[in-house]
Amino acid sequence: MSILVRLALVVILAGGAVSNAAAQQPAPPQPIGQFFDAFTDEWMRFHTDFAASARYFTGEEQERVERMLMPQTREVAVQRIALAKKGLAALRRYDRAKLSPQERVSADLMEWQLDMVVRGEPFLDLTFPLEQFGGANINLVNTLTVQHVLRSEKDAQNYLARLALVGPRVQEAAREARAAGAKGIRPPKFILEATIAQMKQFIGGQPAENPLAATFNDRLRAGKVVSDARRAELAQEAQRIIAATVYPAWQEGIKVLEEQLPAASDNAGISNLPNGDKAYAWHLARFTTTDLTAAQIHEIGLREVARIESEMDAIFKKIGRTEGTVKQRIAQLEKDLAYPLNAEGRARIMADIDTFLADALKRSALVFDRMPKGAVIAQPYPEFRWSSAAASYTAPPLDGSRPGIFQMPLRDDEMTRFGLKTLVYHETVPGHHFQIALMNEDTSLPKFRQIRAFGGISAITEGWALYAERVAAEEGWYKDDPEGYLGYLDAALFRARRLVVDTGLHAKGWTRQQAIDYGIEPSEVERYVVMPGQATSYMIGQLRIYELREKARKALGPKFSLRAFHNAVLGAGALPLSLMETEVDAYIAANKS
Repeated sequence: MSILVRLALVVILAGGAVSNAAAQQPAPPQPIGQFFDAFTDEWMRFHTDFAASARYFTGEEQERVERMLMPQTREVAVQRIALAKKGLAALRRYDRAKLSPQERVSADLMEWQLDMVVRGEPFLDLTFPLEQFGGANINLVNTLTVQHVLRSEKDAQNYLARLALVGPRVQEAAREARAAGAKGIRPPKFILEATIAQMKQFIGGQPAENPLAATFNDRLRAGKVVSDARRAELAQEAQRIIAATVYPAWQEGIKVLEEQLPAASDNAGISNLPNGDKAYAWHLARFTTTDLTAAQIHEIGLREVARIESEMDAIFKKIGRTEGTVKQRIAQLEKDLAYPLNAEGRARIMADIDTFLADALKRSALVFDRMPKGAVIAQPYPEFRWSSAAASYTAPPLDGSRPGIFQMPLRDDEMTRFGLKTLVYHETVPGHHFQIALMNEDTSLPKFRQIRAFGGISAITEGWALYAERVAAEEGWYKDDPEGYLGYLDAALFRARRLVVDTGLHAKGWTRQQAIDYGIEPSEVERYVVMPGQATSYMIGQLRIYELREKARKALGPKFSLRAFHNAVLGAGALPLSLMETEVDAYIAANKS
């Protein structure tokens, strides 16, 4: 059995333990499908930002959440854990043996997700409220500029109501950061410096130029949501709020971070913080859905790096690029395929992304039966995020009122055609958009599974996107394009190096510079520092999906169908890897007969 099958931390409670526990509990008050819906409703009423972006509710209740922003306090995190405990207690009253197969999978998934939330309780303080990649200073802006729907004047008024809360929420995060610093928990010096620089850039221009105002105005204009005169009034109000509350809050946050600089260290890993080793083990468990240790993941990474570099070396030689190390030849190819570092170049890269996306949609029809109805579009990040953002995908809401969105940072080191096709395949088609949008549209799933209400399963979502890159390569999407194929291999190499670097930083005492020297760009290294373990989910998940495919191919022989395998995996949605194996085993059994 593969080491990736060892999933002891994945709390799939099949068999006697659950049945015995259920027998000792009072009978559940309602069918489990009703419980799923009722508890998800309760969870989403608490997580108002998520409810707003997912368009989870309807009518007055949806209207209410679209005028709110969740507090950025430790108290809210404690309440979230209490709610997860409540859900677990109710869920454990159901006898899994009496459930249908789909109900059992859904119950096991909810168990795993809520239990992971509860397991994180000892590590609540080991996060940074303000940071350059996913702090309140980033997420709040993304909530309004990307996720908030703007199709009517009422939507615009809701936007302004939420905008008025942005400043207070950042002030809350600043207070939490100060309290954490007083306990000796503060970001590394280089994270503080990156965050301060980014926050200063965010408030460096006039309020009208700020992304919170400029994006609002542009979207109102593009959608012809209101008359030009009314748009000018709404835009003016946004600028007033930004000047009066948003800029002062950012200044307060900057002050807090600057106060922490003198005492900050250059230590990069979470293991340097109190209880950090246990926290990292928890992060690895929730992101990979396995019990693989940091040492095991590190070794998998080293193995995959060597394998991929060997293949790249052979292809480089075939196309006449023989000078230098693989790393040096990659760097030269990136330069040779670079776009101009100006407005024209940035327009060209976005146009090429649109071309690759349209082509991928056509090619996917030959490999996939299941494709989402909803569209996906590409757009650049606002400039203040270019220095630290990674390319990302934002799912469409349940009601389809907004497409899926692929965002691209247009900083200088991203301005190359090298690897661009693969990035598009990963973030959109047949990667994230296929899996996540399909879940949103699949009404046969409980609602909590459609929208990933209790959190994403990174090993399968990122693993699928990486697997999708591989399918594109296997299906000849890089035919007669050796440089494109090298870009695909470079993306795989990047994910293999991530296994080495993430575990190096958080378990082996690596410095930021060691990680950069290993081949990871600075902004990515800084991302891993503030998101321990997440970078390991990609390749661990992809390797497991590939193993499951080969298991199915071997078991079914001539009956094996790549389309049918993709149907099984995509139809299952986001599951821990062990539950995904259960679903694939069911697909194998059904097709054998």
